[in-house]
Amino acid sequence: MIQPIEHAAEILSTARRAVALTGAGISVESGIPPFRGKGGLWEKIDPMKVAHIDAFLKDPETVWKLLIKDMKRLLDTARPNPGHSGLADLERLGILKTVITQNVDGLHQMAGNSDVIEFHGNFAWQSCLDCNRSIETSQVDLTTLPPRCSCGGILRPDCVFFGELIPQKALIRSQQVSAACDVMLVIGTSAMVQPAATMPFIAKDNGAFIIEINPEATPLTSRISNLPLLGDAGSIMPRLLKALRRRLATP
Repeated sequence: MIQPIEHAAEILSTARRAVALTGAGISVESGIPPFRGKGGLWEKIDPMKVAHIDAFLKDPETVWKLLIKDMKRLLDTARPNPGHSGLADLERLGILKTVITQNVDGLHQMAGNSDVIEFHGNFAWQSCLDCNRSIETSQVDLTTLPPRCSCGGILRPDCVFFGELIPQKALIRSQQVSAACDVMLVIGTSAMVQPAATMPFIAKDNGAFIIEINPEATPLTSRISNLPLLGDAGSIMPRLLKALRRRLATP
């Protein structure tokens, strides 16, 4: 009987338009804690009080102090792990076309993926509430909170707060690439949060093979995944790439 990693490599070796859907789990190994689930940030602080757009507009200083400042410090030093690098390698091999991510850390781009759809925006940039000027987060001075633009306006991260809509362009493109893919890798997410949760179902309904990589079984495992690979992405992806390269090198 073919081993699961070999089976996944076999499927990917014939894929022509693979897509990945990623969540917080792929970045945990880069030192970025998840928001939801056991040990997640929302166990410690109420997201409605610090991550809702109304809370930010009402008291941006508190939101910066309790949430954004620490996120900036984390992401300033975070680097891609082998899970991210594996997806970049899949793109270089011509197999993976697009990454759809629920993460805001920019690690997929840092690893080398060129087509990344960000459902919740990206923490790499800040926008001024007054003049809309964009500033790289790494260049933001935290001496005074909330930090301000040169025009005096308050800066906010280019992330989607609770109470804000997913960017329409990101949603439409995600639906399109999910419907068109022949393989979908679901990595580091239980795909419970809408609208990202619908993407594996769109892919499956259009004939795609679903490979799931998660540390433990999720609601997707029994409902929709064709091939669950249980384990951390940082350990699974290098093994998968090694098996895939063997297949691609075999005449």
